[in-house]
Parts: sequence; structure tokens; C-alpha cells
Amino acid sequence: MRKIYHLKTCSTCQRILKSLPKLETFQLQDIKSEPMTVKQVEEMQKMAGSYEALFSKRATLYKEMGLKDEKLSEADFKRYILEHYTFLSRPVIIADDKIFVGNSPKVVQQVIDYLSK
Repeated sequence: MRKIYHLKTCSTCQRILKSLPKLETFQLQDIKSEPMTVKQVEEMQKMAGSYEALFSKRATLYKEMGLKDEKLSEADFKRYILEHYTFLSRPVIIADDKIFVGNSPKVVQQVIDYLSK
């Protein structure tokens, strides 16, 4: 499976997508216009190892809701990701049996290296 969960309106996501080789081999899902399903989030969690690994602590809502002052459980991370797309660390790129989460330069380079093989 090759899939990318992203935001069409996010300039960082768009920049990363443009930098990826073999982008045409991926199915793209704009998580704002096509919300993620429980099954999709559960599949991502299995690959990433935890819901926390998928969760964006940089999201504006994270601070606005005071979540940074709470101790969140795995169930909380899952619930928030499903409640609002902004809590997903983007983009999430699934390439075959690998998952790449977020937009750090290190992660983006790992994706490019993997796809360039």
C-alpha cells in the first residue's frame, strides 16, 4: 500500500509532496475534505507503534484546549486524532510496509531515500 495523508491547504505538506520521487504511485487523502476512518487511524497506529507517535503536539488546538498540561493516554491521543484532523502529525506517508510521520527534515529525507531505491 502507498498512501499519503496530508492537508491540501498546508504549504509544508505541498512542498514535501513536490519533493517526493514516484508520487504518482501514491493515493493521496486530504484529511480535511476526506476525514480519516477509525480503521485508517488504527492501521497507522499499528505501523507507528503508538497513537502518540501520530499526534501533533504543535497543533494550535493542543495549546488552546490546555492539553499540554494534561497527561494524555493512548486512548486520548486516538480520540483527539479522530475528532479533529489538526491533531495528526502531517504528512503521514505509508510506503509499502513503512510509515513516515511528520515533516521534520530527517523524516522527509528518509522518505526520499526509501523511494529512490
